[in-house]
Amino acid sequence: MKRVSIIGAGSFGTALAVVLGHGGFPVTLWAREQKIVDAINSTRRNPSYIRDVELPNSVTASASMEQTLEGADIVLFATPTHALRDIAGEVKSYLSGREIIVTVSKGIEKDTLMVPTQILVNVLSGVILEDQIGVLSGPSHAEEVSKFKPTTVVAAAYSKRVARLIQETFMTPMFRVYLNQDIIGVEVGAALKNIMAIAAGIVDGAELGDNAKAALITRGLHEMKRMGGAVGASQDTFAGLTGMGDLIVTCTSQHSRNRYVGYNIGKGKKLDEIIEGMNMVAEGVKTTDSVNQWAERNSIEMPITKAVHRVLFEKLDPSDALYELMTRNPKEEKVI
Repeated sequence: MKRVSIIGAGSFGTALAVVLGHGGFPVTLWAREQKIVDAINSTRRNPSYIRDVELPNSVTASASMEQTLEGADIVLFATPTHALRDIAGEVKSYLSGREIIVTVSKGIEKDTLMVPTQILVNVLSGVILEDQIGVLSGPSHAEEVSKFKPTTVVAAAYSKRVARLIQETFMTPMFRVYLNQDIIGVEVGAALKNIMAIAAGIVDGAELGDNAKAALITRGLHEMKRMGGAVGASQDTFAGLTGMGDLIVTCTSQHSRNRYVGYNIGKGKKLDEIIEGMNMVAEGVKTTDSVNQWAERNSIEMPITKAVHRVLFEKLDPSDALYELMTRNPKEEKVI
């Protein structure tokens, strides 16, 4: 039986600990805060995330990175993308070199413009081979995963063997895992759908209507495919679970923290005020900045991303952003 170490006791790390624990895997869940560790070990509940879900006895928590990683066969990173580089650096010294590394982070690192698996390849070089690294991604809100509501996701990796191992480890009757060989496409879709969810939330908050939201989601998918094509991703990936699937759930679900940010902006609240009131990270905020930087660096037109960036960071009124999008030069609809 494989031993799994989960780095990050946020909502999704906790949800996957529930899934793996009920599957019989021994799981160690790392949290930086000792009070969270103590609560999980004594009450079987995470006091900060999905508090109504009980963790199985096969899950233990630790604030010690060394203890968390001892004897691990699989190390799962469930941390925000902007923290991944630093945390992976902490983990590196405790790895034996034989572990399979999996990330569920969804974002693009600012300045380097790396996706999560690229960050891990970069940081863990010399200890972990590229072929030992993979990603698990798809439309999967932690609140539903932890309650065993039917969920389908994708496993992708730099080697087919590791992708299959991830699939075999995480697959359950209610958590179905498909294989995908397009790792960059999977991660680009996972990152960009969060930007589109902020935009969809703004549409809902400003009560702009269903027509606008349908157009936003459709054209948002087009931008995802445009960036994917530029970095060598397969266009077919964006019609799948980590493209359209994740886009739909993140743009429409009450569980979506990125849609929540956009919704409140649409209602007239300020970004700092919204973020301060959240206990979870909305990856789309930082991803918007990264992707806008990427688009400008590569001279690629991404109008929705640009509009969201201006609303978030340049204080453009959402109504003005919409007007600018609606009055762009007439074009043909090109479905890539």
